Amino acid sequence: MPDDKDTTQRPPGASKEEVALELMKFVASTTGMGKTSTGAGFGGKAPKTPEEQVDALLQLYERCRGAVGK
Repeated sequence: MPDDKDTTQRPPGASKEEVALELMKFVASTTGMGKTSTGAGFGGKAPKTPEEQVDALLQLYERCRGAVGK
């Protein structure tokens, strides 16, 4: 038996890319990543441009792929 067998728990038929995409969507929605509107009060940083938001989501997806691949 090889030591490098896949021990991750995935839904049947789901590829690692699909699992990474679902993880990215979960993290993005949980943290509010990609939302441009700010509420009343102290806003903190200025909202990111759409290009910066896309770059951030792509970086998050790559990190999720790395986490799922381990």
